[in-house]
Amino acid sequence: MPEYLAPGVYIEEVSFRSKLIEGVSTSTAGFVGPARYGPVGGMPILVTSFAEFERIFGTREQLAFKDEDPSDNFLAHAVQAFFLNGGRRVYIARIFKADSNAGVASAQIPDNGDFKLEARFPGAAGNIRVAITFRLSKNVLQDDPDDAAVRVLRGVTANDVVYLTSTTHATGFYYAERVFDDAANRTSWILHGAEILDLRDGVISLSGGDRVQILTLTVEALSFDSDGIVVHRDTWDAVALHPDHRRAITRLFARDLGSPSQEATIPFIAETDLDGPDLAELLTNALAVGSPPNAADGIDQQSLQVTLRGGGDGMRPEPDDYVGQEDDPDQKTGLKALEDIPDVSIVAAPGYSAPVPDYATAKNNIQAVMNALIAHCESMRYRIAVLDSVAGHAVADVREYRAQVDSTYAALYYPWVRILDPITDAELDLPPSGFIAGIYARNDVEKGVHKAPANEVVLGALRFEIPLNRGHQDVLNPEGINALRYFEGRGYRVWGARTISSDPEWKYVNLRRYFAFLERSIDRGTQWAVFEPNGEALWGNVRRTVEDFLFNEWKSGHLLGTKPEEAYFVKCDRTTMTQNDLDNGRMVCLIGVAPLRPAEFVVFRIGQWTADRRV
Repeated sequence: MPEYLAPGVYIEEVSFRSKLIEGVSTSTAGFVGPARYGPVGGMPILVTSFAEFERIFGTREQLAFKDEDPSDNFLAHAVQAFFLNGGRRVYIARIFKADSNAGVASAQIPDNGDFKLEARFPGAAGNIRVAITFRLSKNVLQDDPDDAAVRVLRGVTANDVVYLTSTTHATGFYYAERVFDDAANRTSWILHGAEILDLRDGVISLSGGDRVQILTLTVEALSFDSDGIVVHRDTWDAVALHPDHRRAITRLFARDLGSPSQEATIPFIAETDLDGPDLAELLTNALAVGSPPNAADGIDQQSLQVTLRGGGDGMRPEPDDYVGQEDDPDQKTGLKALEDIPDVSIVAAPGYSAPVPDYATAKNNIQAVMNALIAHCESMRYRIAVLDSVAGHAVADVREYRAQVDSTYAALYYPWVRILDPITDAELDLPPSGFIAGIYARNDVEKGVHKAPANEVVLGALRFEIPLNRGHQDVLNPEGINALRYFEGRGYRVWGARTISSDPEWKYVNLRRYFAFLERSIDRGTQWAVFEPNGEALWGNVRRTVEDFLFNEWKSGHLLGTKPEEAYFVKCDRTTMTQNDLDNGRMVCLIGVAPLRPAEFVVFRIGQWTADRRV
């Protein structure tokens, strides 16, 4: 209560309206799987375009698991299919199973030398080329107009590495330290290198031909495809060599940058214990022509090419790798990492059911990953798993595969989608989950999560692995296997919208997802009620808040009924709570909604009519 202690006018702000519940997003996906590069632990990376995915996780080229033939990069293809079909946001949790080698590419200058470059993450795409270009500025040594005995440096910052050319002192690399000249009441410079040169003493002279040139680096990281063509190039200009410089090479490419998103975009690590002049000497000695020559006024450029080698894709991931580890809370992996992202509503693991030479051995692993996806979504409550059928399965096989699971939090799609692989220009079968997740997102944005994500075109499909007809679907649909079918004149479409649940109350995908939307929206929109006095005022406020939200849903056509009373009810009073609930601090609100189910079977009854018959 406000205090009124002195006579006067008091203005108070009060609210006469109920709190607001804002509908949550349902179109954000989370993918788990192996890739050619990228982070393998910590917070999953959000990507909003396929170009961004390639920059962080590598291209769509095949993966080379140890002791196996090259494997198609299903995660990369799935991300491309997701964005092609309308997806906008997807979190990537890359998984990597190391073999006896760490799989991290590296190089040293010189061989086994004092300057080491190392790929930030394991993977074959870490075998990049780093080009270090040396740039010498114009001469920055000038006479001080106020004191002929003093030399000044123009355009130099603290810890810049400079190249000194002198007839009286040691020619070579120095680094600059700013000092204060008490006598002249101004700042000046000291150069540290083979000897210490204090410019306040006039130790170097323009008349003697002395020159001071700032040395900076331009660093490029180049990624190549299997044909040796550059597929990505990152460039950093004005890179310094001294470790205390704000743009030092060991700072820009440090192992720990303090930002996971920044680390994801800087592909390698540079480490050395050398100071600026020694590092400059080491790198220039690695050049074929040796140290930089005395350059005339202008810019002198020479490049050092370093190739990182030894990166590998490790071994084929197993079910435990998909489940992930959480021993280190800051380095969670797999599905465990996705648990920390509340925005995710759609989960998939493209490629877990990929064809392998020995399916009998892989069968249990495929089943284990599928169970892990389902368990994850059931635990998180507000998510649905998009499950892939096994490549090459016939109708009888996929029915047996489906019979092993039962959940309201997952949907199964069959068969695989055939595309034209842009890498090989050959036809390639892909798991449908990437396409379907994109269709979910597109459907949510364009029509709403209440609408079944079916009768939607599968963009990018050349055809489907197995052509299904109505007879096939008569068998598949009752068992909750969503078919992908071709219709002449209407293209390739998703022709099913069922979960893999045996509970008829939750057999439709849109029903499961719409309730997840309602529950999560109400959950987030009523957090203000926690610890409020548990009485009539609170109950009435909660009722009005939820009713306003549901009224808007009904008005938008998302609920069944011609009037609000038919579409929903909200009760929060003494009829929903006992005295025991009140004594234990519980407020119980009962909500009922009448959702819309899809018109899965559209029936028109037609009979003969006579002109003289009355209706």
